[in-house]
Amino acid sequence: MKKILEKSELLLIIWCIVAAFGTYFCMYAFRKPFTTGLYENYELWGMGYKSILIIAQVFGYMLSKVIGIKVIAELKATSRIWLIIGLIGFAEIALLAFGFVPFPYNFVFLFLNGLPLGMVWGVIFSFLEGRKLTEFLALGLSLNLVMTSGVLKTIYLSLQENFHISEFHLPFVIGLIFLPFFLFFVWMLAQIPPPNEEDLKLRNKRVAMSKADKDQIVREFGIGLVCFIGMYLLMATMRDFRDNFAVEVWREIDPKFNKIIFSEIETTIGLVVVSLIALIAFIRNNFYSYLTFTGMMLIAVVACGGSTWAFQQHLITAKFWMLSLGIGLFLPYLLIQTVVFERLIALFKARGNVGFLVYICDAVGYLGSVVLLVYREFFLKQISFLEVLMTFSYIISGVCFVLLIIQLFYFTNKHLNGRIWWKLTPESEMV
Repeated sequence: MKKILEKSELLLIIWCIVAAFGTYFCMYAFRKPFTTGLYENYELWGMGYKSILIIAQVFGYMLSKVIGIKVIAELKATSRIWLIIGLIGFAEIALLAFGFVPFPYNFVFLFLNGLPLGMVWGVIFSFLEGRKLTEFLALGLSLNLVMTSGVLKTIYLSLQENFHISEFHLPFVIGLIFLPFFLFFVWMLAQIPPPNEEDLKLRNKRVAMSKADKDQIVREFGIGLVCFIGMYLLMATMRDFRDNFAVEVWREIDPKFNKIIFSEIETTIGLVVVSLIALIAFIRNNFYSYLTFTGMMLIAVVACGGSTWAFQQHLITAKFWMLSLGIGLFLPYLLIQTVVFERLIALFKARGNVGFLVYICDAVGYLGSVVLLVYREFFLKQISFLEVLMTFSYIISGVCFVLLIIQLFYFTNKHLNGRIWWKLTPESEMV
């Protein structure tokens, strides 16, 4: 199969998209379904038990990202498959224990469930990075980050309605259903051949990193990296809050909302966002690509605040607001995960891999999610989920706009160093 994929670029693209999408979709089946449950009659330490569960899992997921800074950066190709199978197996066992260990002790197992899952993205992306069409190949990952949670919410509610399974047992059941599919998609990942000579020429070779490599790449990206980390912190925090409490937000907007709305909105967001990201794959020049995704981000963060204001003024419907907010939020978030560092490494010929830089952002981003959840429970408990979401959208719009302008000046100056951008060499022109 590897030989066949090496000979057909079209087949390789399709294969990578399907393999990445399927594997990450299945990972979400082990991570996200429990957030659809309400756990209304349970409290612990003066907090709603659902918030306790989410904080526990997100804290484990955050630690996974911290561990991943080292593990994913140093990951060798020969270790990928067994690592990803082990991570998912551990997460499913934790869900089994979550269902059978009684309240209030079972929240510990959601921490253990999140602990391995944060590294799955890095393993999958390591199969895709460093290629001339990496952004295109990563469409499967991008689609999952946007739409999968909505689809799984619909599946969760349907299973609960038809089979009356307990909120504590349903997450394990859903994971068990998806386990065979996960193994099949992992087999697909294992068949993907390494980058060819053209890939290496355009995108720079990706390597397992030493401590010296890590120190060097952090110094190389400097202020610009800090800007993207700050931006990712806000985006990841809001994305997680929006996703974890989507049911509560819609109940505040319309108590009689249709459960299908999750799939409708998230699927639409996914198609719009990945279509925009896919366009960047066809820009061969890495600097032009950088300018393009920076422009997309600026428009997106303005849309977060603008659509919220329009909704408050009753100029747009709730559904259109959630759609616009989702696009404005997920486009920059996914660009950082799949495009930004991929192109910056290629642009500056840095020695390293995308996983190291993304996992720094992820570790900080999920720390923000934990802080927001705890802060709301103790200091903003009387404020509705809807109000928190709207307030945060304004913060993101203003702060992220400033951070984007700062990094634009930083990286543009660093790259051009006195040259005029429209006088680049012929071999670096766009196709």
